[in-house]
Amino acid sequence: MPQHRTHQDMITLFLTTLSLLFCRPGYCHESSMLVVPVDGSHWINMEVILRELHSRGHSITVLRSTKSWYIPEYSPFYTSINVRMMEDEVDRNFYNKLMQRIMMHRQLPAFIRSFRQQFELTSMLEKGNKICARAIAAMLDDPVLMKKLQDAKYDLMLTDPGLPIGVFLGSYLQLPMVFNVRWINNGESHFTMAPSPVSYVPVSGTEFTDQMDFLERTRNVLHYLYSMLEHYFFINPCYSNVLKRHFPPGADMLAMQRSAEIWLVRADFVFEFPRPTMPNMVYIGGFQCSEAQPLSAELEAFMQSSGEHGVVVMTLGTFVSALPIENMEAIATAFAQLPQKVVWRYLGQRPASLGNNTLLLDWLPQNDLLGHPKTRAFVAHGGTNGLYEAIYHGVPVVGLPLLFDQFDNLLRLKVRGAARVVEAASLTQENFLEALRDVLETPYYRHNMQRLSQLHRDQPHSPMDTAIFWIEYVIRNKGAAHLHSAAFSLPWYSYFSFDVALILITLSGVTIWVLVSLCGLLCCRRSRQKRKVE
Repeated sequence: MPQHRTHQDMITLFLTTLSLLFCRPGYCHESSMLVVPVDGSHWINMEVILRELHSRGHSITVLRSTKSWYIPEYSPFYTSINVRMMEDEVDRNFYNKLMQRIMMHRQLPAFIRSFRQQFELTSMLEKGNKICARAIAAMLDDPVLMKKLQDAKYDLMLTDPGLPIGVFLGSYLQLPMVFNVRWINNGESHFTMAPSPVSYVPVSGTEFTDQMDFLERTRNVLHYLYSMLEHYFFINPCYSNVLKRHFPPGADMLAMQRSAEIWLVRADFVFEFPRPTMPNMVYIGGFQCSEAQPLSAELEAFMQSSGEHGVVVMTLGTFVSALPIENMEAIATAFAQLPQKVVWRYLGQRPASLGNNTLLLDWLPQNDLLGHPKTRAFVAHGGTNGLYEAIYHGVPVVGLPLLFDQFDNLLRLKVRGAARVVEAASLTQENFLEALRDVLETPYYRHNMQRLSQLHRDQPHSPMDTAIFWIEYVIRNKGAAHLHSAAFSLPWYSYFSFDVALILITLSGVTIWVLVSLCGLLCCRRSRQKRKVE
């Protein structure tokens, strides 16, 4: 009898534990997600999240183009639907041409340069948003596709709003949306979602810190005003026809973006400058980083052959294949003069001045190389994926910014003493070699980067666990409306309290007028009385 009771108690304990396990707040039933990514380097970090979601039992459907650059049609962790996307109309060489124009502008004085770059990006954004609008219209006009998506009854839309295709589609299908975001289609995400005082929050592209003098604040305000004009006169009009044909009267792209339940922001304030934020903005900067995995036998042998000098790793990202050949020759010549070995991800004509210490690869395991104990420095273009991996592994950076936010990104590391920056437009063998030697031989840079790494890793939960928790949170709770700010429903004059200020100014004016009038009447009365007495 006692044995039977013990057996029964063990079964009861097991069932109780199991029920608690499945009822805990972090648990989420298997769900069905529709994912609309952005190609290129953006896909790299979206794919990391999708793998983790798949491992937790979620069903994933990815919309992709048949001409996709990096998103495979067949995958063990998602099914795909081929649709018209950005890649159908954009040639990857477009970014190389844009880079060459930006390099020309970089030789201008700072004030003119920043605005010329912004004008260049405005042209690109207008073109890109027109292509997006056509892709959105093609999807919404396809009754077979729309019925297929509606019948699937997805629980969630996960999208990168760098291109707003997923934003429009999620709003049309009335799905709760979670953004995997740093950029939206018209700029940095915080400027859409959070208060952004331009007195200390630098506008993207200005290359300012949060410590601006008067002239810098003036330029920052001008860039902010320009970005507002860009949004309302160049970007928004691209979607007017789609909004008119497929959405209720008064529908607005900005309202759609702000309706997202959670913004998973690929940022960490170890890297970013402190600024105001919102309760539904969750920070997951560096979520794609992981401990280094073993290298191939050939690559490991090359790393070990570097001895005590170590290795320099170089890559310029996914979009831009190469700098002009004269720049590559200067870089190769500088590398040849180092005692370190070099692993260089390189596409294009082999430099004639390449040294015996340099290994060229079409592709390299960037995270694993940065985490290798032999790695001493990272030469990078300044994309956030690579910089967060450098921070995670504590590797100082020599930056060669080329496009977009890369100039601002590398500035953030530079002011923290973890990077040197060399202008690609004025790169020579001498200035590149001097920057390399400075970073390699001065402990200051490595110590500062290791300090950033320590701060970045010192978190209660990993960025990946945080991302997955909030995605599943939205599914469990059918949204997160309680985290949405009332500010977005206010007209601009109420948001800035202009109506209150107008009333107060009016009341103050009326009060002053009444007091002045009373004083005038009293003075007149006393004056008349005095004349009568005389």
